[in-house]
Amino acid sequence: MGDFTDYGKYDGLGLADLVRRREVKPQELLDEAISRIERLNPRLNAIVDTMYDQARVQLAEDPSDAPFAGVPFLVKDLLAACAGVPMRCGSRFCEDLVPDRDSEIVRRYKAAGAVIIGRTNTPEFGLLPVTESRLYGPAHNPWELNRTPGGSSGGAAAAVAARIVPAAHGNDGAGSIRIPASCCALFGLKPSRGRTPVGLDHRDAWQGMSCSHVISLSVRDSAALLDATAGPEPGDLYRVCPPTRPFLSEIGRDPGRLRIAFSSQPLLGDYVHDDCVRALETTVQLCSELGHEVEEAAPVLDGESLRIALLTMIAGEIRADIEELEEVLDRDAGSRDFEPATWALGLLGSETPASVFVNAVRTLHHTGRQIAPFFDTYDAFLTPTLAAPPVVIGALKPSGVESMALDVLSGLNASGILNAVLRTESITTMLFDFIPYTPLANMSGHPAMSVPLEWNEEGLPIGMHFMGRFGDEATLFRLASQLEEAHPWFHRLPPLHGAA
Repeated sequence: MGDFTDYGKYDGLGLADLVRRREVKPQELLDEAISRIERLNPRLNAIVDTMYDQARVQLAEDPSDAPFAGVPFLVKDLLAACAGVPMRCGSRFCEDLVPDRDSEIVRRYKAAGAVIIGRTNTPEFGLLPVTESRLYGPAHNPWELNRTPGGSSGGAAAAVAARIVPAAHGNDGAGSIRIPASCCALFGLKPSRGRTPVGLDHRDAWQGMSCSHVISLSVRDSAALLDATAGPEPGDLYRVCPPTRPFLSEIGRDPGRLRIAFSSQPLLGDYVHDDCVRALETTVQLCSELGHEVEEAAPVLDGESLRIALLTMIAGEIRADIEELEEVLDRDAGSRDFEPATWALGLLGSETPASVFVNAVRTLHHTGRQIAPFFDTYDAFLTPTLAAPPVVIGALKPSGVESMALDVLSGLNASGILNAVLRTESITTMLFDFIPYTPLANMSGHPAMSVPLEWNEEGLPIGMHFMGRFGDEATLFRLASQLEEAHPWFHRLPPLHGAA
């Protein structure tokens, strides 16, 4: 088992091409991926469920002409149902939740030939920009094991960065594809709202802010997998115009002279690390050398009102999730069933008047209309993906006193006091100081991508974030492809990887 030593030298399309040319058998790819999971996952904690038997069954049924025929693939333990396999959403309360059918996004991955071999680690309900649930424990970054791989698709990113698989499913409600892509030196694109299906069970996840796609080693894999999964399913609430041609055909196409705005000012936070500012300056210079017109500019936004609106919306969604799970699992939920912050948010949601919730959603959705004129002038908006390099595991957890307060107040169902605690700077502002850029694209519905262009002196990755016009992933793919060729990253390996 596991003797295809060149496995990690190829992206997904490259592996599928080897299969089509019969230079390698699909079973060899599966065996190598399994071998890498068994060797690396005890240190990474990236994969929380293996699906080896299901993968072997799927392998026997794979269409040989599919674009990713025989390529091992992982799906996140959130919003990606696989029939007969537990989907716990990173929560102890969901340990008995076993879907009876595949979600639409999973069916489309399988139709593209991707062989699903497991589920990846996520924080409870995907709430945090780090992956450190009490159920699964922390996922580790292969670039430095005491650092976070980001979240909420942190397990997916750690597995791809370690070359266990060339691409993995993620979902993105406030940056959950792009945050881990930045932390792990990978490419991560959040599509436009409505580009990919959320699934009939979650047709309006986080009021349209959440969507699914992948984290990948290469830009072209991301484009090809978006081709394979794009398009609505019956009942979808949001739709976007289909592309004029396949996204894969944009790879290598000249983007032309783009007008790119850039800024290091934190849109939703108050802090940016010097390493991220320096990385941005280097990227601005690279874009200029590639012939693009770069100019310092940013949309004008009220960061505080957006933070409050986002917190209010998420609290309402979490409360609704808890109540739905109580019905599905036929048992009552209590504070001991969830992590303190999750239960506290749910309590806050239960006490939020409907008008306050609706006005919060309106504030978030208004962001799209507010920044649309900005993209009449500029083709892309460039910032660091994050305000800091990947942080040490545990750095974004509430302090001992705050954690104790959440525990006690959650147990007492003291929602009024919790409202004040959750809005204190030491908890919420700490999170937004790490992710002051990524939520904007979720609020507005615009596509955005993290491109792995820089590393700091410690050897930690720093992603660069580009946001584009609504529905215009094509321009982002052309630009990303150009950056990938000018400043390649594929063969830069973390210390912990499959071939080591």
